[in-house]
Amino acid sequence: MTKVLVTIDTELSALLHQRGISLRGNFESSILGRCAGGEYGVGWQARVMTQHGIKGVFFVDPLPCLIYGSDWLKSTCDQILGAGHEVQLHIHTEWLKWAGAASPVGAARGQNLADFSYDDQVTLLSCAIDLLVAAGAPRPVAFRAGNYGANDDSLRAIAALGLTWDSSVNAPFLGSTCQISADPDCIAPFLTSDVVEVPVSGINDRERRVRPAQVCALSANEMRAALNHAAENNHQAFTIVTHSFEMLSRDRRRPNRSVIARFESMCRAIAANPLLQSSGFIGLDVAATREPEQRLGPNRWRTYRRIAEQALATWRYERQLRPV
Repeated sequence: MTKVLVTIDTELSALLHQRGISLRGNFESSILGRCAGGEYGVGWQARVMTQHGIKGVFFVDPLPCLIYGSDWLKSTCDQILGAGHEVQLHIHTEWLKWAGAASPVGAARGQNLADFSYDDQVTLLSCAIDLLVAAGAPRPVAFRAGNYGANDDSLRAIAALGLTWDSSVNAPFLGSTCQISADPDCIAPFLTSDVVEVPVSGINDRERRVRPAQVCALSANEMRAALNHAAENNHQAFTIVTHSFEMLSRDRRRPNRSVIARFESMCRAIAANPLLQSSGFIGLDVAATREPEQRLGPNRWRTYRRIAEQALATWRYERQLRPV
């Protein structure tokens, strides 16, 4: 069976912080997904996955605790763990610019984890692990870098700290923010730097162009086709990405019903296919053999249909609201 990992990058917004939004406002928007139309963040995502028998993996970024304290992080972990899902490690190092004396790496700064020395990466990751565990989460076994901004030192660092899985490789980001030595066409789990890399999945929507398996990037039809392709070809794993705030419009003021429908459709597709098995990283059973696997190939009808759907969704949900 193909193991399906539904992963949610769960994070406060550094951009909202920079704009002067309070912790409460940032937490409600970025973690709870709260807007005038309801809440569509971690609580809603956890409930929908539970209803379909899906194990969610929430990659949670604890570094804002250096600025805000840890109450918000404990609340986040409690919601996720209380619903029976996993908390794993995620960090956005851009938060260090506001950490001041609380920074565990002194004056060192960087947009991505790969911008730091190996020793500083170990220090940052160790600090983030301690913050997660202090907030009530089990010690993590898996990691994803914010912005996919990891390098080979990052993998060696997490291995040194006892983590066994990484999911920072996302083909469209290789050679830019992602500096891990990886073949973009290697989509199966593979062993590197003493950890098992589980790449973010995707499709080829055009020849040699990868579109990641992200809820806001693939249409419901594309995601269903990609999942079925993985199952029919006996792929070891299929890894999906979304964010704690992804169900909202970009201005965070209303639900994006198009993305919400995609998330629900994805859950139904996973639950309906007997060749797919939802999994977290705890107890994940895949062989890191670099076996050749191929992404779902291009299909003009699927691509054009998604472009049309997204144009309509942008018009419906992303227009600026008039000031009240």
